[in-house]
Amino acid sequence: MSDVPQAVVQANVRAAIEEDVGAGDVSAALIDSDTQAHARVITREPGVWCGAPWVEATLAMIDSQARIDWQVSDGDTVSPNQTMFEAHGSARSLLTAERTMLNFAQLLCGTATFTRALADLIDHTPCRLLDTRKTVPGLRLAQKYAVRCGGGQNHRIGLFDAYLLKENHISAAGSITAAVHTARRLHPELPLEVEVETLAQLEEAIAAHADIVMLDNFDLDGTREAVRITAGRVKLEASGNVDADTIAGIAETGVDYISVGALTKEVRPLDLSMRFI
Repeated sequence: MSDVPQAVVQANVRAAIEEDVGAGDVSAALIDSDTQAHARVITREPGVWCGAPWVEATLAMIDSQARIDWQVSDGDTVSPNQTMFEAHGSARSLLTAERTMLNFAQLLCGTATFTRALADLIDHTPCRLLDTRKTVPGLRLAQKYAVRCGGGQNHRIGLFDAYLLKENHISAAGSITAAVHTARRLHPELPLEVEVETLAQLEEAIAAHADIVMLDNFDLDGTREAVRITAGRVKLEASGNVDADTIAGIAETGVDYISVGALTKEVRPLDLSMRFI
């Protein structure tokens, strides 16, 4: 089950319901309040299922008497026409909850599915796939959970739990060395990563005792040289121009991590459908 705090899930769902239902579902109100229904949700395409906590919270917030019978678990591989879950309750409630439930599920399934596809391409190497902060506003923890369900790992959650000193930070601070020393003085307990664009900057970041160095848009030869120069003194993360065609080659250079913003930024939702049966 999800390790996302329930308060976060509830807040996500509350905002979505307020946005969609507003003062009331005028279409569902056409159905007699005593009418009961049994609905099935299927996927029309293959993928990775994700989003159960948000689906459950949505239906419970609409109608605490409705129930869900799960046929899959988060992280499961699913096939076309496979049943994800069945829902039982007031027809009005199921109709009102339908779109919000599916919106959460299709987005998170899409994130998990894309993550699994890329993670599988580098599974033959020790390199691990990371997400970024390029997430849907308000749904960061949900999407990062989906990345984990798809076999990826999470980079920092936000601006508060780790340093990532990028070009503009370094420029404003004066140098990599100055930025790292100030960061260590202010928050020595936090992981510290430095983004570099050249091998000379890599050497400076290593000398300054960064924990991780991000290689920004290095080509394969440059990445291999960075791995050779580093010789395990710091962890290396490759970033930029990563897709299904390039990720395996990058992983095979020996970097420790590859971060891909598209995991959460360029999501194609999984095609889900709900029908009364």
